[in-house]
Amino acid sequence: MPGEDAAVRAGSPPQPAWERALPWLMALVFAGIYSVFALARFERPTAGSFDLGIFEQAIRHYAHLQAPIVDLEGAGRSFLGDHWNPAIAVFAPFYRIFPAPQTLLVGQAVAIALAVVPITRAGMRHLGRCSGIAVGVAFGLSYGIQGAVNFEIHGVCLAVPLLAFALEAFLAGRWKAVAAWLAPLVLVQEDLGLNVFMLGLVLVLVGARRWGAGLAAFGLASFVLTMTVLIPHFSNGDKQSRLADLAAQPGGGLLQRTLGMPLDVVTSVPKATTVLLLLAVTAFIATQSPLLVLVVPTLAWRFIVSDQNLWGQGYHYDLVLMPIVFAALIDGVRRARRDSWRPLREYARVAPALALLVALFLCTRYPFRDLVNPVAFSAAPRAQAAERVLSAIPDGATIETDLGLMRRLTHRTRVFYVGNATPVVPQYLLVNDEAWKPPLPDVARYAESLHPGKRYVLVTRDDGYTLVRRVS
Repeated sequence: MPGEDAAVRAGSPPQPAWERALPWLMALVFAGIYSVFALARFERPTAGSFDLGIFEQAIRHYAHLQAPIVDLEGAGRSFLGDHWNPAIAVFAPFYRIFPAPQTLLVGQAVAIALAVVPITRAGMRHLGRCSGIAVGVAFGLSYGIQGAVNFEIHGVCLAVPLLAFALEAFLAGRWKAVAAWLAPLVLVQEDLGLNVFMLGLVLVLVGARRWGAGLAAFGLASFVLTMTVLIPHFSNGDKQSRLADLAAQPGGGLLQRTLGMPLDVVTSVPKATTVLLLLAVTAFIATQSPLLVLVVPTLAWRFIVSDQNLWGQGYHYDLVLMPIVFAALIDGVRRARRDSWRPLREYARVAPALALLVALFLCTRYPFRDLVNPVAFSAAPRAQAAERVLSAIPDGATIETDLGLMRRLTHRTRVFYVGNATPVVPQYLLVNDEAWKPPLPDVARYAESLHPGKRYVLVTRDDGYTLVRRVS
């Protein structure tokens, strides 16, 4: 970027106190933006509920020092049998004090925003003040973060600050700090052991062989242990291993699909778009950094499965890639500025500003466009009806429901997804007509069909919400 200051030439961190405080202030601002956006979305009647519900059930049990049971996935099922993410227990103390789903949404916002600090700090240290700030803002506004904040909550949010601090340490050559920040990733999600493995290989390539070999071995061993032993153990034999799930996907054998992935990416519009966007948000300068290889494990498991929801930019799937590509941006600019080819050196000077422009443009295409839409912050049309129905359900009750008001119940009742409560017979069944096509003609009779031999009666029906109760 034009106007590089002496901090870049000296390779030293910024000295003024305000510059040291600036990344933290930026993180605070972004935490506020993410929180406001997530809380406003929580109040919308069309907001999803399932992931927020299962994470709240798991964290609610952690908060009371119990095993993370998620009844939404099946009565008595352990969350560790679906995803290996014991790290989400860090939210438990805060949830114990403030037992509500909003606590988790704010917690996710803070965790993601915390990553703005190392990304901005690394940018300012290695690229200069203006360029570093541009990179930090572009990261905070990146479409991957927008998608995650717009999608309820997911435990992978904890990987974002861990990766960001680890990559900041990598760029500074502090290998011990890299290992310290990176090792906990294996507790965040089962596939992240492969990211640890890949960064270990990168460390070997840049000369930190001892630390790199150790991290690579640790990451690979953790991945294999988690996928083949831990998750199957906690699933109580209800599921085969994750590796077996991947191997069972349609489209040929696992090896065949892996080898054919490059051609598949080129010929698949959603997959090609995902790859191009990851490069575009860095103004394509990340291609100059070996750190870009860290995106391969995440993209590989997403592209190798048949579920097309994982191929594109929906939901939270690009979140964990954001700190990687922006660290690669910083490293790519740093390397390009030393390149012998003058056009590349000149391009590297403006790349951070271009990345910021790309981020601002994408804000008009992705969820943050709603920040300037008054409708996004207006009261839900059926909010009063929902409150009346919810007030008829006592704390501690067992209830079976669809996605409509699930997020408003998991903090104070035992909730099952409709049709998935067996062998438990819930006391209540709550239905939102908008979730059924066509709406159920008789909710009480439907409840009785789910639980033969039991009788249900109408409690209330209000503006499309119907609540029935089991009677003796």
